[in-house]
Amino acid sequence: MFRSGFVLFFAILLGGLITTTASPRVCAQNATRTPSEVVRDFYKDMREHRFNEAFAMTIYKSAVEGLSAEEMEDLRPGFEEKAALIPPAIEIVNEQINGNTAIVFVRIPATDNTPQVTSEPVNLFNSGGWIIGTETDWAVVKKAGHRYFLDALITEHEGDVEDLLKRMVMFEGIYSQQHAGSYGELPALIAAGMLSPDAVDPKLSGYNFRITLTKGGKGYVASAEPTRFGHTGKLSFWMDQTGLIKSADNGGKPFKP
Repeated sequence: MFRSGFVLFFAILLGGLITTTASPRVCAQNATRTPSEVVRDFYKDMREHRFNEAFAMTIYKSAVEGLSAEEMEDLRPGFEEKAALIPPAIEIVNEQINGNTAIVFVRIPATDNTPQVTSEPVNLFNSGGWIIGTETDWAVVKKAGHRYFLDALITEHEGDVEDLLKRMVMFEGIYSQQHAGSYGELPALIAAGMLSPDAVDPKLSGYNFRITLTKGGKGYVASAEPTRFGHTGKLSFWMDQTGLIKSADNGGKPFKP
């Protein structure tokens, strides 16, 4: 979802944003702070859920400016999921400044998710103050503006839907073997422990899923449409019991090839 040299860090520390107006402390720029201090403040603000201040120190500031409250709610589940992975202790071990750019090396302690202690670089550049990220990626984010995260979310959701439909063929095959050749609707697959409720939760997936059985339950069609067209997804999906998947931009309406 994120492409900068700051990928590892930013991908695991996004949290639920509350507003998009930075505090006076951040708006005063980072001119008086060293790269290490900026990185340390960034992690501190993220851990303490001061998300406005944290984003204002990165190239992603323009990606959250201008988001409506509804758009923020669309992004919140994914942000909160990644925020939960932030380690409680971050140690800065080295700083290298080369003109207008800098690298801060951060040691991440071992956790259940990362059993090895690791040291990772955080890139920064100076533009009236040190900013986390690179100028190249900053330009990409600025060009996309507030659509940056929204479009990334759409791509992620659509990929997840297609993956789930592919797995659903396997789930239905197992279910039919256990139920005399009859297929199951979503509640039946969930009750059988084959499908997680979270996987088809519209608030988490951004899609409304359905499985429609044919007469006698000997066949089925699965479909999925975005909960909010253009915000949580654009493509509508359709799949039959053979596993053939088709999709189309149908304005958020069901797609029936």
